Amino acid sequence: MIPRLTEVDAIEQSYLDYLAVLKSARFEGDIETSYASRFSVSTDNSVYQNLPQAVVLPKNIDDLVVLTEIASKPEFKQVKFSPRGGGTGTNGQSLTSGIVVDISRHMNQILDFNAEQGWVKVQAGVVKDQLNAFLKPHGYFFAPDLSTSNRATIGGMVNTDASGQGSLVYGKTSDHVLALKSVLINGEVLDTASMPTAEAEEIAKQTSPIGKIYQQVLTSCRDQRQQILDTFPRLNRFLTGYDLEHTFNNDLTEFDLGRVITGSEGSLGFVAEAKLNITPIAPFKTMVNVKYDSFESALRNAPFLVKANATSVETIDSKVLNLAREDIIWNSVSHLITDVPGKVMEGINIVEFNAVQAQDSAAKLNNLTQQLDTLIANGEAGVIGYQVTDDLGSIGTIYEMRKKAVGLLGNTKGSKKPLAFAEDTAVPPENLADFIMEFRALLDSYHLNYGMFGHVDAGVLHVRPALDMNDPEQEITLRQISDKVVALTAKYGGLMWGEHGKGYRSEYGPEFFGQELFNELRKIKAAFDPDNRVNPGKICTPLNSDEKLVSVDDTKRGFYDRQIPVNVRESVDTAMNCNGNGLCFNWDANSPMCPSYKVTRDRRHSPKGRAGLMREWLRQLSNQGVDFNQLEKDAVKGEFESSWFARWRNTNSKKQGEYDYSHEVMDAMDECLACKACTSQCPIKVDVPAFRARFLQLYYARYSRPLKDYLVASIENSAPLMAKAPRFFNFFLKSKPVQGLIKQTLGYVDTPLLSYPTLEQSVGDMNVLDWNLSRLQQMSEAQRLKVVAIVQDPFTSYYDAQVVADWIKLIAKLGYTPILLPFKPNGKAQHVKGFLNKFAKTAKSAAAFLNQLNELHITLVGTDPSLVLCYRDEYAKVLGDKRGDFDVLLPHEWLKNVSFPETTQNNPEIEFKLFAHCSEKTAAPSSQKDWQAIFSKAGAKLSPVAVGCCGMAGTYGHEASHLDNSKAIYQMSWGDKIKQSVPVEVLATGYSCRSQVKREDGFKPNHPVQALLNLLS
Repeated sequence: MIPRLTEVDAIEQSYLDYLAVLKSARFEGDIETSYASRFSVSTDNSVYQNLPQAVVLPKNIDDLVVLTEIASKPEFKQVKFSPRGGGTGTNGQSLTSGIVVDISRHMNQILDFNAEQGWVKVQAGVVKDQLNAFLKPHGYFFAPDLSTSNRATIGGMVNTDASGQGSLVYGKTSDHVLALKSVLINGEVLDTASMPTAEAEEIAKQTSPIGKIYQQVLTSCRDQRQQILDTFPRLNRFLTGYDLEHTFNNDLTEFDLGRVITGSEGSLGFVAEAKLNITPIAPFKTMVNVKYDSFESALRNAPFLVKANATSVETIDSKVLNLAREDIIWNSVSHLITDVPGKVMEGINIVEFNAVQAQDSAAKLNNLTQQLDTLIANGEAGVIGYQVTDDLGSIGTIYEMRKKAVGLLGNTKGSKKPLAFAEDTAVPPENLADFIMEFRALLDSYHLNYGMFGHVDAGVLHVRPALDMNDPEQEITLRQISDKVVALTAKYGGLMWGEHGKGYRSEYGPEFFGQELFNELRKIKAAFDPDNRVNPGKICTPLNSDEKLVSVDDTKRGFYDRQIPVNVRESVDTAMNCNGNGLCFNWDANSPMCPSYKVTRDRRHSPKGRAGLMREWLRQLSNQGVDFNQLEKDAVKGEFESSWFARWRNTNSKKQGEYDYSHEVMDAMDECLACKACTSQCPIKVDVPAFRARFLQLYYARYSRPLKDYLVASIENSAPLMAKAPRFFNFFLKSKPVQGLIKQTLGYVDTPLLSYPTLEQSVGDMNVLDWNLSRLQQMSEAQRLKVVAIVQDPFTSYYDAQVVADWIKLIAKLGYTPILLPFKPNGKAQHVKGFLNKFAKTAKSAAAFLNQLNELHITLVGTDPSLVLCYRDEYAKVLGDKRGDFDVLLPHEWLKNVSFPETTQNNPEIEFKLFAHCSEKTAAPSSQKDWQAIFSKAGAKLSPVAVGCCGMAGTYGHEASHLDNSKAIYQMSWGDKIKQSVPVEVLATGYSCRSQVKREDGFKPNHPVQALLNLLS
């Protein structure tokens, strides 16, 4: 029996006291102390794990002042903090055992904008892509283009001095910071901007803490200037932690204290606001994808490409390319990186030219392509081909693939995963190829696999060796390689921190600074944070402090993961494999990725958050001697679930406040819409609905299920019965007393009404072949090939019957013989609610029936995407080889291969708008293009509308507890676009989507098959 799991790491009393005072003060933000909330920010995109004492989420700068003023009281001097933005750092920069101060949830407003002067002011929690979406209509963008741009915050970019693609032209974040507003640990607000040095010297004469800060930074950066210039290589990536060099301009007449804050990794204070310069968008772009016979050839050819005066030169090795081929992204880019006949492509360089006028880059492009043609003709430099595109959409998809490289590497098969721990080196570009070849030799000597990608124009390459952190011996290997890479980087005149910052690699600082300059960093730290309380241990500690830096050897996630037995880790691999790259934090409301996180902005409500909580749940089970796999086996046999009385007793204890970590996991799982976008949008393919269903099954073996779960799970049995008297049931369902009773007892709202006329009545007058298996068996092969069998689902058949009726008519109109198969439960609802035993039986029965038809080569088509896709995914997982070979097609998958009548006329008067089901878009990525082609065959235009989830997601939007979030998700993405459309133009493939539009905007859109039927009629 699954035990009650207690919180294993209690909050220290000093922190509880601090939080109590903060809560009673004028702090307006959120204070989170649950184990799940703390655990959700205990990791980032690094190998480390550090559980904080609490998470505080300020709403404004006043909140930052309040929390630091209280922290300044003598009794709270032991309380430590770490600022956190997007939480995507690769070196543990924002991890802490103190209090995480998360700026991202609330402080995400764009405050001011001046197009004429070319600047924008934002709060630190604004996401880079959010900012650029705001700037784009004005013709500007914020230039540093990092791969995590859809979830990285401006505050995080400032603190790591982030850069990325195109940095030779656009520079780093610090090159674009005009002013910063920060809050110091003593509660003072520090405004920084470039000023005359004389003015800075006047401030330095003050005896205040800010005066002492100015005095120290002026002294350190001016007195040691020559040594600073001599020590650090002249690289585009000049990150030094506290940027000692660039606080002054070249002649020392201008001074900007903010330059030591950019790149400080939150160790000097809390960045609250930033004023940024912005760059005009160059409207003309051209990309050249150069293909090579080896990755070494791509590296050695890079300087040649840089000389072409391109905006950027990026590289990707074969490892990343091959992983991209297996990802949903390849559907968008494959035509831009086609294979070269007779050649093996082992690497590519992506060259981009930007121009204000089209002709500005034409000469550069022509010169480059002529030289590439010569190299190919002569068989030189390993160049085997290239492709050119100036289509902005295509260029965007190539960079989307490049940005996804980090996550794609994490999807490498096996227990060894490419890891970030020594992958951010920067060397002079002319040394890069030799450096990487020696780097490769080092990794080869350890017999390691690895992937590589990066910015060859800046001499930065991300190298990720594959190690298994669940193996303590490989943790030792990580340290050995890390030390050797330090020596190798120094040998080639580079820096260890080209882009992603120091974090847990801070211990290498003295080797690159020298002890004298490193002490200057420590003096600056002491001026800002004398008691070492802000992100302690990162970059440096205050001078005269005995506290130590964090270490490469500090506790890693693998230490905890290895406490879970191997067979359990393999069983729940998608949760275990989450590498924290954070793509599920995607800011874009039109992305289908994780609507629950978008609406709550709560890290627990994301695939990363849920995967982490599941891992911790498994670890705690294992530490109490419980075998998760055996529990599931017992559950399948019906030998596991506790008695009704035991479940009632446990549930009553829960109501009385008895703690069980399982409840916190349950709360996070409950917010999941089971939309399955994570299974394809996440580069690791984290499958939350799958492990969520497994968790629910075991959770409800200990605790009582809500009645609504039984109602949902039985919908495929109850709907056919109610459909025999739809007007009778609808009469009661429409009455307010019954609606109130349903809400009060079951927690359901807006209960859908049954279709009338029913599907059976609608089909009665149609030319539909009666269902008879023996008749089908007696048909010839040619006759059966003209038969199309509709596989029913409970939602369209019983609640949206006209769609199925019109689907039957369309099939007949296209010259095929339709059959409406007898209704067989699909089991999707059972799976969503965690009734996995019942689901397995349902799937076995349905698969046996459908395989009979498959053996006769009868074409099977469904209607609703979520139900059809269940046959492919969940059935394959639960049945394995016993699933059989049947395939139920989505409507577009059949229609795209069917000829339309030649009499079809063009219909230019209407352009349909397709609002596609999010599961369909992600699981069948070509679906929207296929629908466009189908409508073109019918003589009509159809345009896909970029939207995310509609917020209904089956029964999620009907549950009272989720109603507000369901409506908010709809308004985030669908609301305005529906209102901007004429109802007759709107087409939606999902039953849930059509129901949500009806509820929120008063009309039910047609399904595309209905529009096609009207066109052909």
